[in-house]
Amino acid sequence: MLTPTEKIWHNGRFIPWEQATIHVLSHVVSYGSSIFEGIRCYATPSGPAVFRLREHIRRMLDSAKIYRMENLGYSGDELAEAMLELVRVNRMDSCYIRPIIIRGYGEMGVNPLKNPIDVYIACWNWGKYLGDEALSEGVDVCISSWNRIAPNTLPALAKAGANYMNSQLMKMEALANGYSEGIALDTSGYVSEGSGENIFVVRDGRIHTPPLGNSVLPGITRDSILTLARELDIPLVETIVPREMLYIADEVFFSGTAAEITPIRSIDRIPVGKGRRGPIAERLQKEFFAIVNGTRPDRFRWLTAVPVAQPAGVK
Repeated sequence: MLTPTEKIWHNGRFIPWEQATIHVLSHVVSYGSSIFEGIRCYATPSGPAVFRLREHIRRMLDSAKIYRMENLGYSGDELAEAMLELVRVNRMDSCYIRPIIIRGYGEMGVNPLKNPIDVYIACWNWGKYLGDEALSEGVDVCISSWNRIAPNTLPALAKAGANYMNSQLMKMEALANGYSEGIALDTSGYVSEGSGENIFVVRDGRIHTPPLGNSVLPGITRDSILTLARELDIPLVETIVPREMLYIADEVFFSGTAAEITPIRSIDRIPVGKGRRGPIAERLQKEFFAIVNGTRPDRFRWLTAVPVAQPAGVK
């Protein structure tokens, strides 16, 4: 269960958590017309800092453009300021931030264009997505019987609520069969991603990850791993990954805002490598967490500090 914070941002003002409600006949309820982001704010020695805030906002605005929801009334800079101020107002040292854009109450029917667009931003405490020991011990996963969405059906590059109905099917199937997570193949049978994570496969010291054309969300943490691998001189290639490569890999790991960098110890009950976190995943984890926790310099400028005082002009 979520632990409520004090305030949620809605269309330019802060409202009490319990007042952030919508009508049951809002367009989003019947037709899934929403886009959203998941962003982590980390506790650092200098105070709370949001991870790759600008990149998350850019992806959200890209999703809005794809779904013709551009008339938000707020710029990217205004949304960034609202998120930072929300963390400050709720007095959070670290948290998960959820901006969400929905088509609200108005007309019924598939045509969404006459419905109002509402913007909400919430934040709350959220621990390790796949369990407290997942980062060190790894997780057991399966290949899902559900494929990722086919090209030219729903846009995989958009982080849209409707896409996550597919993710829910994957997740429920995995849990029902005793696994922590599922890995989806695309409609051609190649590895795509998890229900809420990108995937990386290590073989002979080289990292392989599916390209965006394999029905892959352009993950912000995924991009961070690409950056870290280049800097650490770890060979990495974006390439089609056949299913069977998962079974003979030396390491496999997930990435995502919620999952961060989570090793996979078995797939379809076949141990991955030595059945525990491998050296490349561990190396990337150490570098990633050192940066986001503020114990190493933020050389990529990934962190945006939360202001300690209310900026002028904020409602």
